[in-house]
Amino acid sequence: MQPVRIALAQVAPRLGDLDVNLARHHELIAAARAGGADLVVFPELGLTGYLLQDLASEVAMRLDDPRLAALAADTVGLSAVVSFVEESADHRLFIAAALLEDGELRHVHRKLHLPTYGLFDERRFFAPGDMLRAVPSRLGVGVGLAVCEDFWHLSTPQVLALDGAQILVNVSSSPGRDLAATNETGLGTAGSWRGLMRTYAQLTTSFVVFCNRVGVDESFSFWGGSEVISPTGAAVFSAPMFDEGLFYADIDLAEVRRERIALPLLRDERPELVAREWRRLIAERAGLAEDSTAEPGAVDGFDVAVDEARVS
Repeated sequence: MQPVRIALAQVAPRLGDLDVNLARHHELIAAARAGGADLVVFPELGLTGYLLQDLASEVAMRLDDPRLAALAADTVGLSAVVSFVEESADHRLFIAAALLEDGELRHVHRKLHLPTYGLFDERRFFAPGDMLRAVPSRLGVGVGLAVCEDFWHLSTPQVLALDGAQILVNVSSSPGRDLAATNETGLGTAGSWRGLMRTYAQLTTSFVVFCNRVGVDESFSFWGGSEVISPTGAAVFSAPMFDEGLFYADIDLAEVRRERIALPLLRDERPELVAREWRRLIAERAGLAEDSTAEPGAVDGFDVAVDEARVS
């Protein structure tokens, strides 16, 4: 199996300037092709900038937008992940990431988890997605897309891997927060992200591709540090922090097979058990079933008093 060359487009998009950002994407896709890339990945909202707020509706695109089609047309013989504001037919706005391949829009992921804590207020302007799927790709393996906060919920990479993804792609606009002297980055946010990427790669025995933007949107400063992590949890490549650029990493997809045979964690997952327990938790939280942990005599779902009565 031939190595796959990944290009990380660690860009600083211009806030609200869709035309300028589109032109930059066309330019970098061409550069990635010239550099021998098989897959080029852009960060979250790379086509629009992040801190859009009321600008979101002005830069939103439908999936049949000719500008998106023109970008897809650049991907003949290439795969690209781009991110933008998607407007649905019923005029909801989503933070979306799309897989473009061989001149077509192959798959769209709508951001599932919209943070409203700390610096973030995404739920005020965007609707959350409600579907999570891996998709076959021209790379010969399944690809799973996620957007930033989605990877702060451990179910996201697990579901994508179980659904067939061998490459997990997370596109991000992570602002720098929490100065920290306890890791090599000096930034708490970066240290947390690096821990997540390595953990998910190991637990799903998948390649993880993390593309984070750089630059500034008003009061938000973005730190970059994009990475490619192998199924063993080792870093294949780490881009510099804060620097804009197109960075390359070569991966050997056979490493997924080797790791999954040696460490069959996905094989040994119990989705039927997890699904059962989720149904129980959902019913209890919705008040449709009694809380199984509420009664002091309940142990592992069985009432001790009933068991004692049966014995007597």
